[in-house]
Amino acid sequence: KRVVFMGDDTWESLFPKKFHRSLPFPSFNVKDLHTVDNGILQHLYTTMMGGDWDVLVAHFLGVDHCGHRFGPDHPAMADKLTQMDGVIRAVIDRLQNDTLLVVMGDHGMTDTGDHGGESHKETDAALFLYSPAPLFPGPPSQSEPDVVPQTDLVPSLALLLGVPIPYSSVGQVLLPLFPPHGQTDGAVGGLSQLEALWINAKQVNRFLETYSGMAKDIPPENLSQLKDEFSRLSSEYLATVGEGRPPSPELAASLQAYLTSVRDTCRATWARFNPLKMAAGLVILAFACLTCFILSELSLTLIREDGRGLKGPVVTALAAAVCVAAGQLLTQGYVEVAWCLAAAALSSELLFLWTAYRSRVTAVSKNGSKALKFASWLTPRQLLTPPLLVPLLRCASLLSDSYVIAEGRVVTFLLFSLALYIPFHLNWDGLLLPPSHDPLKSAGLLPSPALSPSTVRKESGTLLGCVGLLIGSLYLSLSFHGCREEQGACQPSPFLSPLSRLQDSQLKNLHYVLSVFSLGVWTYLLRRCLRHYGNLNSSGGAVFVARWILPLLSVCLGLHWAVSATPEDSFRNLAELISLAQLSLPRAAFCLLGLGLFLIWLDPLTVFIKTRAAASARNSALPPPRYRASTGISPQAELHHLIPQIYQRMRRSLDDGGSSGELSGAGEVDSRPAVEAYGLGTVYSAPLLLFCGLLGIGLLLLHPEGMALSFLLLLLEMGALLHIHASSTTLKGLHGTYSGGFKVPWAPIVMWALAATQFFHATGHLPTFPSIQWGAAFVGFPDGHTGTILPASLVTLNTFASHILFAVACPLLLLWPLVCEVRGSRGGGGRAACGDEGEDAVMEMRLRENPQLFSSALLQLSTRYLFIHGAQVFASVSAAAILRRHLMVWKVFAP
Repeated sequence: KRVVFMGDDTWESLFPKKFHRSLPFPSFNVKDLHTVDNGILQHLYTTMMGGDWDVLVAHFLGVDHCGHRFGPDHPAMADKLTQMDGVIRAVIDRLQNDTLLVVMGDHGMTDTGDHGGESHKETDAALFLYSPAPLFPGPPSQSEPDVVPQTDLVPSLALLLGVPIPYSSVGQVLLPLFPPHGQTDGAVGGLSQLEALWINAKQVNRFLETYSGMAKDIPPENLSQLKDEFSRLSSEYLATVGEGRPPSPELAASLQAYLTSVRDTCRATWARFNPLKMAAGLVILAFACLTCFILSELSLTLIREDGRGLKGPVVTALAAAVCVAAGQLLTQGYVEVAWCLAAAALSSELLFLWTAYRSRVTAVSKNGSKALKFASWLTPRQLLTPPLLVPLLRCASLLSDSYVIAEGRVVTFLLFSLALYIPFHLNWDGLLLPPSHDPLKSAGLLPSPALSPSTVRKESGTLLGCVGLLIGSLYLSLSFHGCREEQGACQPSPFLSPLSRLQDSQLKNLHYVLSVFSLGVWTYLLRRCLRHYGNLNSSGGAVFVARWILPLLSVCLGLHWAVSATPEDSFRNLAELISLAQLSLPRAAFCLLGLGLFLIWLDPLTVFIKTRAAASARNSALPPPRYRASTGISPQAELHHLIPQIYQRMRRSLDDGGSSGELSGAGEVDSRPAVEAYGLGTVYSAPLLLFCGLLGIGLLLLHPEGMALSFLLLLLEMGALLHIHASSTTLKGLHGTYSGGFKVPWAPIVMWALAATQFFHATGHLPTFPSIQWGAAFVGFPDGHTGTILPASLVTLNTFASHILFAVACPLLLLWPLVCEVRGSRGGGGRAACGDEGEDAVMEMRLRENPQLFSSALLQLSTRYLFIHGAQVFASVSAAAILRRHLMVWKVFAP
């Protein structure tokens, strides 16, 4: 048949060179409501009047795009529906008597205009069939069905067109389109209902026989029953036709039942699973989690080996993959990549675990220390501590569809519980309040506390205040959650709707002001923090980013929101200017973001060094070394951040005279320069904080405007978590219970990982396909894309924005206790023998003096963070594997 197509250009990709004539129009831009529809209307009526077609397909897209952009309740939707109503009326007026009009939708729409899920609103669509002349004389003998599966259209239209039913179709003909027995004269296709059913059943049986010979996944008992049923029906039909007697109604009903049984059997069978591959995947995931845990516990030992144990696992992985591939070629004649990758992954994991074990044994034998027993982690005493109990509860919740549906609130509750555990645990250990007066300490028989009670009270107040800020942020973030179809009466957050969808101008202005305010506070807090620690004094690339690119990026984002919220019909005279702004502003923001991140990577230091000549005479004291947090901070704060060790080293490096530390004769003047260093105590955290702040604004660009409030809560929650961890570490140090080193405990890492998942939901995302925010693909590209890599990347960045931000900022858990430390809070009266003079290295310069411990702590932190997320992935995959026959597996567990 001659098939003419016009409309959505996706058809050309699905059926290349299959049309007699085609008129495709670009369809990827969901913001474009008219290009496809108007293109169809230019050719539809003239093509209908021509005679060079048997099937004419016109795929309109305006209603679908309008739903994605504005939702089903927007006035623009009423305009598109009115237009489509006019099109249908015009087509009906031009129909010939031998033409059948089929109006159908390939999907439905949710209340937010999306589709892709399994709800009735998404899978149900209207079906309208109309012919100017009756398809057959006489009244129909069948009532119209309430529901028509889409598969039933294929055999019905094929028989009406007089072509064979496609081989792989398992649909059932629509009987109201065919005449009863004996009324086929003048009927379209010339087939009665029984003949159509017989042709349909014979085609389905042929497909079933061929398929069962190639694939053995249909249960034998079901296949045998279907074959016996078809044999019986075939004999009865042939006998009826041979004897020339009218068929019984039971025969037609039996044929319909047979077709329904085949379809149901195939539908149940084609949900196929490979238990062996699933088990292999679970084993690889389990060993990956175990590897992360072992790495975290043996980080220092492995760092000292300088990566020598990594070559063996890599070579073994390659060898295992090659061996499996060779074996498959010899036995099967082809290579299955999945098994090669599985062999490589599993062999490398096993060898690495063995290498780590041998390294630990060697280290113990050299040092004479007691070996670490990992079995101690499996004792009830360890597993029932909240930092480990909370992740276990989180993983267990993934086995319940109810908890998965309410995942956002579940994670919020777990994070809230762990936040309360921190101060309760400190108070239980007597660390939250200053120690009581002890006469033995006053007499010098016991060590006295490191600092005064006022310092302990101050740190306790900071911790409790940050816990309150965290709890407030958690509950406010619930206002930005979306809704799943299973949640019934749930109403999605109004902040999830773009400003362009809002009809109330006052509400739109309020949302815009709140969004711009949140963006301004985000920028102010970042700059305020950097200025406080003296990181805005130099002229390096990172400081240039903080001073200029960060505020410029915020301005671009605010202007972009304003332009995007402008209705198309508000300023018709400025339509071209608005279109240009919609294109240029986000692209300018992308350019600023890329430039800023590049400059931070190229020149991350934010340290400013100031030198001045010291006119000190003989025997006069050297001017005290000074470390300033900023030019306007108090002398007390300067003393708080004093770093004499760095001063001594910098003084020696700037000394152009002979010996270091020696004075000349009695009358000579010491001409060595005095040095002031700004921002040295936050040399690591400052560029990382700036990088995260810049990245956060870039990710916010890909979200609806209302999510600026949620991103601000994310920043506040990050700060609260960091200060809770820092204050907890300081309080332990002040009471002499700090274990030393730079190890980050499990509790803050668990909270950090839970916060990443919690803000996945607080930015409007859900683990469902309909909730994916496809609009991110068109930020800066309103006319669509020529490829798929860039839009896929933008949607991915939008979807996993919270996880990206928390992962990048994770090292701050290691750095922040050093940034906020109180002198004397790390044991030994605050003295650390890390210089020739034995003076303190303060704040992050401790890491510079202990590079191996720094690398070990960073490796431990990252592997613990990966372990927590890996355990959640393992639990989710296990749930999907165990519940693979569950009714909700594709709707809840698999996504």
